[in-house]
Amino acid sequence: QVQLVESGGGLVQAGGSLRLSCAASGRTFSRQAMGWFRQAPGEEREFVAAISWSGGSTIYADSVKGRFTISRDNAKNTAYLQMNSLKPEDTAVYYCAARRSLFHSSTWSDYDYWGQGTQVTVSS
Repeated sequence: QVQLVESGGGLVQAGGSLRLSCAASGRTFSRQAMGWFRQAPGEEREFVAAISWSGGSTIYADSVKGRFTISRDNAKNTAYLQMNSLKPEDTAVYYCAARRSLFHSSTWSDYDYWGQGTQVTVSS
Protein backbone atom coordinates (compact mmCIF):
# COMPACT_ATOMS: atom_id res chain seq x y z
CA GLN A 1 0.00 0.00 0.00
CA VAL A 2 1.28 3.46 -0.91
CA GLN A 3 0.40 6.56 1.07
CA LEU A 4 0.73 10.00 -0.48
CA VAL A 5 0.86 13.25 1.46
CA GLU A 6 0.70 16.61 -0.31
CA SER A 7 1.99 19.87 1.11
CA GLY A 8 2.80 23.37 -0.04
CA GLY A 9 -0.62 24.73 -0.86
CA GLY A 10 -1.82 28.12 0.31
CA LEU A 11 -3.04 31.55 -0.66
CA VAL A 12 -1.09 33.52 -3.26
CA GLN A 13 -1.71 36.57 -5.40
CA ALA A 14 -2.10 36.29 -9.14
CA GLY A 15 1.29 36.13 -10.80
CA GLY A 16 2.84 34.46 -7.79
CA SER A 17 4.35 31.02 -7.35
CA LEU A 18 3.88 27.94 -5.20
CA ARG A 19 5.67 24.63 -5.01
CA LEU A 20 3.64 21.58 -4.10
CA SER A 21 5.28 18.45 -2.73
CA CYS A 22 3.98 14.90 -2.62
CA ALA A 23 5.75 12.55 -0.21
CA ALA A 24 5.20 8.84 -0.83
CA SER A 25 5.60 5.95 1.56
CA GLY A 26 6.89 2.53 0.58
CA ARG A 27 9.69 1.20 -1.58
CA THR A 28 7.93 1.24 -4.95
CA PHE A 29 7.99 4.98 -5.64
CA SER A 30 10.77 4.74 -8.21
CA ARG A 31 8.73 2.24 -10.22
CA GLN A 32 5.57 4.34 -10.31
CA ALA A 33 4.50 7.14 -12.57
CA MET A 34 3.14 10.17 -10.73
CA GLY A 35 0.48 12.68 -11.61
CA TRP A 36 -1.08 15.88 -10.35
CA PHE A 37 -4.79 16.59 -10.71
CA ARG A 38 -6.98 19.39 -9.43
CA GLN A 39 -10.63 19.94 -8.64
CA ALA A 40 -12.37 23.26 -8.24
CA PRO A 41 -15.74 23.56 -6.46
CA GLY A 42 -18.53 22.28 -8.66
CA GLU A 43 -16.09 21.07 -11.29
CA GLU A 44 -14.82 17.65 -12.32
CA ARG A 45 -11.34 16.47 -11.43
CA GLU A 46 -8.92 17.80 -14.03
CA PHE A 47 -5.53 16.55 -15.17
CA VAL A 48 -2.63 18.94 -14.54
CA ALA A 49 0.67 17.15 -15.14
CA ALA A 50 2.30 13.72 -14.98
CA ILE A 51 5.79 12.27 -14.96
CA SER A 52 7.22 8.86 -15.82
CA TRP A 53 9.07 6.66 -13.33
CA SER A 54 12.48 8.05 -14.23
CA GLY A 55 11.42 11.64 -14.72
CA GLY A 56 12.49 11.41 -18.33
CA SER A 57 9.05 12.06 -19.73
CA THR A 58 6.45 14.59 -18.68
CA ILE A 59 3.05 15.70 -19.96
CA TYR A 60 0.96 18.77 -19.14
CA ALA A 61 -2.52 20.08 -19.58
CA ASP A 62 -2.64 22.88 -22.13
CA SER A 63 -3.92 25.26 -19.47
CA VAL A 64 -0.71 24.98 -17.42
CA LYS A 65 1.89 24.34 -20.09
CA GLY A 66 4.77 26.79 -19.80
CA ARG A 67 3.77 27.81 -16.26
CA PHE A 68 3.90 24.58 -14.25
CA THR A 69 6.74 22.08 -13.98
CA ILE A 70 6.46 18.56 -12.60
CA SER A 71 9.54 16.80 -11.25
CA ARG A 72 10.51 13.98 -8.91
CA ASP A 73 13.33 12.92 -6.64
CA ASN A 74 13.31 9.14 -6.36
CA ALA A 75 15.93 9.20 -3.61
CA LYS A 76 13.50 11.22 -1.47
CA ASN A 77 10.31 9.44 -2.58
CA THR A 78 8.89 12.84 -3.45
CA ALA A 79 7.21 14.43 -6.45
CA TYR A 80 6.87 18.16 -6.97
CA LEU A 81 4.74 20.62 -8.87
CA GLN A 82 6.31 24.04 -9.35
CA MET A 83 3.57 26.52 -10.23
CA ASN A 84 4.53 29.91 -11.61
CA SER A 85 2.51 32.81 -13.01
CA LEU A 86 -0.51 31.61 -11.10
CA LYS A 87 -3.97 32.75 -12.18
CA PRO A 88 -7.25 32.90 -10.26
CA GLU A 89 -8.53 30.04 -12.43
CA ASP A 90 -5.80 27.81 -10.96
CA THR A 91 -7.68 27.88 -7.65
CA ALA A 92 -8.55 24.30 -6.70
CA VAL A 93 -7.69 21.40 -4.45
CA TYR A 94 -4.60 19.76 -5.89
CA TYR A 95 -4.13 16.01 -5.60
CA CYS A 96 -1.10 13.90 -6.32
CA ALA A 97 -1.57 10.36 -7.55
CA ALA A 98 0.62 7.30 -8.12
CA ARG A 99 0.20 4.74 -10.82
CA ARG A 100 1.41 1.11 -10.70
CA SER A 101 3.13 1.61 -14.01
CA LEU A 102 6.37 3.10 -15.25
CA PHE A 103 4.49 5.32 -17.68
CA HIS A 104 2.38 8.39 -17.06
CA SER A 105 -1.23 8.98 -18.01
CA SER A 106 -3.56 11.97 -18.11
CA THR A 107 -6.57 9.84 -17.13
CA TRP A 108 -7.42 9.94 -13.45
CA SER A 109 -8.85 6.42 -13.42
CA ASP A 110 -5.44 5.05 -14.45
CA TYR A 111 -4.02 6.00 -11.04
CA ASP A 112 -4.09 3.64 -8.10
CA TYR A 113 -3.22 5.79 -5.10
CA TRP A 114 -4.28 9.31 -4.14
CA GLY A 115 -3.31 11.87 -1.57
CA GLN A 116 -5.75 13.84 0.53
CA GLY A 117 -5.29 17.04 -1.46
CA THR A 118 -3.95 20.49 -0.71
CA GLN A 119 -5.82 23.74 -1.30
CA VAL A 120 -4.39 26.34 -3.66
CA THR A 121 -6.13 29.70 -3.76
CA VAL A 122 -5.05 32.44 -6.15
CA SER A 123 -6.44 35.90 -5.49
CA SER A 124 -6.87 38.49 -8.23
